[in-house]
Amino acid sequence: MTQPTVDQAYLAKRQLRKGTAGWLLLAGLGVSYVISGDFAGWNFGIAEAGWGGFAIAACLMALMYLALVLSLAEMSAAIPAAGGGYSFARQAMGPAGGYLTGLAVLIEYALAPAAIVIFIGSAVEALVGIDGPLVYLLFYAVFIGIHLTGVGEALKVMMVISGLAVFAILATAVALVGDFNVANLFDIAPTEAAGASTFMPYGWYGIWAALPFGMWLFLAVEGVPLAAEEAKDPARDMPKGIIGAMLFLLFTALLVVVLLAGAAGAEMIGQSGVPLVDALNAAGNPTLATLVNVLGLAGLVASFFSIIYGYSRLVFALSRAGYLPRSLSLTSERKVPYLALVVPGVFGFLVSLSGEGDLILAMAVVGATISYALMALSHILLRVKRPDLPRPYRTPGGVVTSSVALVLALVALTGVYAFDPRAFNYTIVLFIAGAAYFFLYSKNKLVAKTAEEEFALVVADPAVPGANV
Repeated sequence: MTQPTVDQAYLAKRQLRKGTAGWLLLAGLGVSYVISGDFAGWNFGIAEAGWGGFAIAACLMALMYLALVLSLAEMSAAIPAAGGGYSFARQAMGPAGGYLTGLAVLIEYALAPAAIVIFIGSAVEALVGIDGPLVYLLFYAVFIGIHLTGVGEALKVMMVISGLAVFAILATAVALVGDFNVANLFDIAPTEAAGASTFMPYGWYGIWAALPFGMWLFLAVEGVPLAAEEAKDPARDMPKGIIGAMLFLLFTALLVVVLLAGAAGAEMIGQSGVPLVDALNAAGNPTLATLVNVLGLAGLVASFFSIIYGYSRLVFALSRAGYLPRSLSLTSERKVPYLALVVPGVFGFLVSLSGEGDLILAMAVVGATISYALMALSHILLRVKRPDLPRPYRTPGGVVTSSVALVLALVALTGVYAFDPRAFNYTIVLFIAGAAYFFLYSKNKLVAKTAEEEFALVVADPAVPGANV
C-alpha cells in the first residue's frame, strides 16, 4: 500500500479522544440531533397536506431514514472515520464524490444550528422577554465553550439536556391519551385539489409539499457516524447506536403526530407554533403546558448543542484530508478540534443575524437530501466495488435497502422545491460555490492520493479503534 504523504507529526496534532463513547452515548447523540424537531416544525406539514396526507409523507420519510440508517450502520462499522458520510463516499466515489457528499452534509450541519438558535431566541423571548443577536451569540459561545472542554464532558451534558426534552414529550403523550378522538384527525375540509378527500384534504400535491416537514422528525440522525473515531468499539457500537436512536425517534414521532392532532384537532395543530403546548392547553392541562414550554427550550438546545459537535467532526475530517484548510483539523490538549468548532460557529452566528429561521432550515434540508442520495449511492457502490471489505454489520436487504433510501431522497429533494423554491435555489448556489472551491483549488491539496491511503492515515495511530487491521 502506498504510504500517506504526511508523517506522524501531522497526525499527532490532529487526534480525537479515542474510546469515549459507547453505544448508549451514541444513541443519545442521535436522539439529541433530532429531538427539537418533535417540538415544532413538523406540524406545518398538516397545514400543507391535512393529517392523512402528512401521515403518508411522514411514513415515506420514516422509511427513507430507516433505510439510510441501516445502510450507514454497515458503512460506519466498516469504515470508522470521523467524516461519516464523506468518508464512505470517498471510498466509493473517489475524492470528488467524497468532497461533494461532505459539502452537502456541511451545508446541512452549518446552517441548522443558525436556524435553531433563531428559534431558541424566540423561546427565550417568550420566557424572559429577550431576543436577538445577543441571545444568539450567548448560546453559540456557551455551547461551543462546553465542547472545548472535551468530548466526554460535552456528550454527558448533551444526554442530560436531551433527557429533559424526552421527558416533556412522554409527559405530553401520557396527558393527551385520554383526550384522543379519531374524528379530530380529519377536521380539515377537503379542497378541490386533485385526489382530495377527507383523509387527505389537499390531495396528492399536499403530500409532496409535506415531505420536508416529515423529515423534521428525523433530520440529522445520520450524523451519528461522525463520532466513529471516538467510539469505544466502532464495529459494535456504531450500528447499535444509530439504529437504537432511529427506533426511539420512530416512537416519539408516532406519539406527537398521532396524539397531538387526535387530542386538539388537526387544523389547530397544523397552524401552531408550539404544538405540544397548544395541545395541552386545549386539553385542559395548563400547568403541564407551561412546563413543556420551558422544556421545549431544552429540546432546541439539545439539537443545537449536538449539531455543533457534528459539524466540528466533519470539518475536522475534511480538513485533515486536505479538502479544507489543514489548520482547521488541529486539536487541543483535550483532543478537541477547536478551530473546527469555532470557525463554522462564527459562520452560523453571522447567518443567524438574518433572522430567517424557516428559510435557513429549509436550506439545511436541501443539503441533507443531497447528502442522503449520495450516501445511499455510496452503499450501493461499495457493495459492488468492494465486496471484500470487512463488514462487521451487514445491512438487511443489502442494496435494495439503500436503493429505497436513494429514490426517496431524490423525491424528498423535489418536495423541498415544491414547498420553498427560494431555499432550494439558494442552497444549489451555495453547493456550486463549494464545489468550485474543490475543483479549482483544494483537489490539488489533498493529503492522500487514494481512498485506501486516506483510511490508512486515519488508522495509522495505534490508539485508533481498528488500527492496523
